[in-house]
Parts: sequence; C-alpha cells; structure tokens
Amino acid sequence: MDLPRLELLIILALPLVAGIVVGLMGPQRGRAIRWIAAATTAATLLLTLHVAAQFMRFNTPRAAQAEKRVDTPTFRPLFVPGAPGVTLHEGNIREENPHGTSWNLLPLGPGNIQFFIGIDGINLWLVVLTAVLGVPVVLVSWNHISVRVNEFYAWLLILQTAMLGIFLSFDIILFYVFFELSLVPLFFLIGIWGGPERRYAAGKFFIYTLTGSLITLLGVLGVVFACYTKNNNELTFSIPRLVEIVHARLRIPNEEERQFWANVQLWVFLALTAGFAVKVPLVPFHTWLPLAHVEAPTAGSIDLAGVLLKVGAYGFLRLCVPLAPDVSLNLGLPLVSTLAVVGIIYGALCAYAQDDIKRLVAYSSVSHLGLCMLGMFALNSAGISGSIMQMINHGLSTSGLFLIVGMLYERYHTRKISDYGGMAARLPLFGVFMTFICMSSIGLPGLNGFIGELLSLMGVFEQQWQRDQFPIYAVIGAFGMFLGAWYLMTMLRRVFFGPLKEPPVPEHEQHDPITDLTGRELTALVPLAILCVVVGLYPQPMLDTMRPDVKVIEDIAGNARKRVVLAAQRGPAVVENDRGEGAAP
Repeated sequence: MDLPRLELLIILALPLVAGIVVGLMGPQRGRAIRWIAAATTAATLLLTLHVAAQFMRFNTPRAAQAEKRVDTPTFRPLFVPGAPGVTLHEGNIREENPHGTSWNLLPLGPGNIQFFIGIDGINLWLVVLTAVLGVPVVLVSWNHISVRVNEFYAWLLILQTAMLGIFLSFDIILFYVFFELSLVPLFFLIGIWGGPERRYAAGKFFIYTLTGSLITLLGVLGVVFACYTKNNNELTFSIPRLVEIVHARLRIPNEEERQFWANVQLWVFLALTAGFAVKVPLVPFHTWLPLAHVEAPTAGSIDLAGVLLKVGAYGFLRLCVPLAPDVSLNLGLPLVSTLAVVGIIYGALCAYAQDDIKRLVAYSSVSHLGLCMLGMFALNSAGISGSIMQMINHGLSTSGLFLIVGMLYERYHTRKISDYGGMAARLPLFGVFMTFICMSSIGLPGLNGFIGELLSLMGVFEQQWQRDQFPIYAVIGAFGMFLGAWYLMTMLRRVFFGPLKEPPVPEHEQHDPITDLTGRELTALVPLAILCVVVGLYPQPMLDTMRPDVKVIEDIAGNARKRVVLAAQRGPAVVENDRGEGAAP
C-alpha cells in the first residue's frame, strides 16, 4: 500500500482509537487525557497536510487528463485504500477502477457495501479544514471542561472521525453511516456540557437533523434501486458509479426512459434536500441552529459552525446535483437560490438584533451559508468554486469568532453585548484578534472571506446574465455582504471600543485575575489568523486543485441545460447525449 492511502486510513482511525482510549481512562486523569487529545489532533493535522501535498503533486496531470476525457462525467478519487495505486507516468495519471475498491464491508447478493474512501478536489480542503479545527477545539477546552473530562474528549475525537468520514466516503451507504454518526457525539457534547437549556437544545438539534436524515435515506435507497432496476441488475453503492449510471441512462433516446428518470430525479432531489437543507441550514429549516450554538460548549460550537454546517452544502454538491441534475437545474436552482437570498437577508437582520454575541455569530452563519448555497446553485465554474471556498473561509472565520467569544465568556461569564464596552483598552490582544477576524468574516479584500464571496456572486451574476435576466440574486447577495459588515462592525464597536465598561465577575466565579490572551489561547488563534491571510492573498493553489472536480459538476449541469434546450426546441421526445447531440426515438 502506498503512503498516501495508508495515511488516509490513519487519519480516519487515529481520532477514533484515541477517543476510545481516553473514554476508558478515568476522569481524574484529566491532564493525560488533554495531552492525548492534543497530540492526536496535531498528528491528524500533519498527516492531512502531507496527503494534501501529495494530492497537489498529481494535480497538473490530473487536470490535463480531465480536459481530454470525453466519457460520462463522474468523480475519480485518488488514494483509495484497497484499489490499485495511482502512478504518474510521463506526465499522465494511470487510473485503474476509479469506481470502487476491493474492501467490502457487507455483501448484498449482486453488490457490496464497500469501505470506499478517497480524495478529490471537492473534499480535499474540507478534510484539511476538519483537521485544522481539531487543534483549537482541544486547546479552547483545556481549562473550561473540568467535569467528566474523559467522556468530553472521547466524544470530541469520535466526532472528528465522523466528520472526516463524511467527506472521505465515496460509498453512498458509508457516507450515510458517517452522516448519522456525527449526530451522536454532538448530541452528548451539547446535552452534558452545554448551557442552562442544554437538554432542550440537544433534543431539538437531534430531532431536526435525524428527521431530515431519515428522509435523505429514502433518497439514497431510491437512486440505488433505480440504477439497479434500469442497469441490468447492477447493484452498486459507489457514488462515482451511480453518477455514471444516471448520466448514461439520461442519454438513452427513449421517451419511457426519459419519463422514468424525470420522476426518479424529482423524488431523489426532494429526499436528499430534506436532510441537507436542515444541515446547512437553509431558511426555514434553521430554527435549531441558534439555540444549539448558544447552549453548546465552545468546542461544540466550533465543530458545528466550522465543519458540520458544511456537511449539508457538501451533500448537495456530492450527491444532489450529480444524481438529480435536471431537477437541480429546473427546480433546485430557483428554489434553493430563493431560499438562499432569503437566508442571507434574514440571517443578517437577526444577527444585528441580537444582544448575545454567540447568538449573533450563529445567525451570521445562516447568512454566510446562504451565500455559499447561492453560489453553488449558479451551477457554473465560478459559482461552484466560490461555494467551496466560502465553506472553507466560513469555517476559519466563524471558528475564530467562536473561539474569542468562548475565551471572553470564560473570563467574565457573560456574552451580552450590553455588558461590555471599550474592552480593547482592557484586553488589547483580544481587541486585535476580534477586529482581524471580523474583517475576515465581512470579506475585506486581502483576507480569506473576500475570494469566496466574490466568486459566488460572479457565478450568480453570470448565470442570470446568460439567461437575459436581471441579476437580482447577485444584487441581494451583495447587499447581504453590506449587512454583514453592519452587524459585525456594530458589535465590535459596542464591545471593544468606546468608554471602558467591564462586566463584574460574580465572586463565586472569580478564581484568577482577568488577563489578556494566554500562550495556549494564542496557539489556537494565530494559525487561523495566518490561514485567513494566506488564503486571502494566494487562493490559487486551492482553486487549481479543485478545478478538475468542479468541472465534473459543471459538465453535469451543462448537459442538463442542453437537454432542457433541445427538449424546448424539438419536443419532449428529444434527448441529447453527453456531446450535445440530439436524437429522437
């Protein structure tokens, strides 16, 4: 087995094994537990960065090979354990069996549920983001968690495994298993170590997301059985193979076949959307989010905002659009785009109205991820690239905000904006980092938030302009960016500038003198700040890495557009193939 594939297995297994180990240790061994968790997340991050570097080595020939490919567009992950290796030969990548692996988990007659994991341009940076945020999550909890320490870090590490598994999975059932598994650790993290309403918040979070997930399971099974019945009883759970089968069937010039897949796509899209829209969350499926954020411990809020909210957007990109392309274009584009712009404005206005800093940041996520979904459903290269960049950038910026809010709460035990004033004079390093992260979050040019927002709006503008429509979605999205600056700058002015107003600390809560950021806290914040600058100034390596797989989704959407045009021009019986040629039965 070559090194990147072995590293991929270690990345997935290491947090799980460490979580089990610390869970079995007694809570009285808190210091050892914290160091094990810190070492595990640091090792996971180093391995992830090495895999990313190896993947980027293959990027140029992989992109050139994708440009030459004329077959049905589908995903082709690299570094798949249990599959033949990928070699670089004379500037070309030799690929073998890109649709599966020899590692079977559960045989089901004509097919197998497989341990099919890998890396491509869509999931690479989300995996890196998950590993990056694992370190500050441990550090911010170092002194804050003193009850049932072993259980807390066990759930935290198991949650990291579940999140990594979601992004790495290319078997649709394996994806769903990790998708559901991620609910359990966060349920306990909120329900045990959260705020006063933690049980209600944990229950609401679990019920909302589980209900959506169960409907999503119907969509997952629906597309599998549709491909099974229509493709010579080939039972496969491989996401790349399912995408290939769906698009091969859509090319068949037969009215009965066309109508069958039109119905399948509709129900698959609706079922998958039910689960992913709750995860994003899109308005009006967002009501669980603010309470979950407010009641969660800081570590839970960082994982929730930084990674888990991206799972819904990733699901749309990995499953919804590729497996239901025509419905994603005809129904998803207007529906999701409308919900997204509503969320952008609604989330921003709700954020401005908050007096709780943490609740303000929670509502800002509704607004920012609305822009992410708006760019995605432009269904073109700029919009999709911007959407992925926005996922990464939101993870960095919002996690930084939650880190600072958590550190401030640890000192003063209040998050109410009205309790603070002029804190930059009292805690200057806090003021510096909060100002910097706010600038990053509002999309200041030169910082990471700018490039994702710009590309998303460019994609939306291009999509509406090409259809001779007024770019209303782009205009509303840009106005949402203005609102983002409004509420974040207002919060920053009220909390950190003006006359000093330091909240009193209850005597029973006061243990140590109030100090500025400590070395441990700087260790958590400084890497995020550096990444915000690096991504903002030089995003090109990330964009180049994701380009071949963004092109796959763009080609899928492009073929759907051609089918719509040909059907309108020549009648409903006309179906086109992947080269844009019309054919009548």
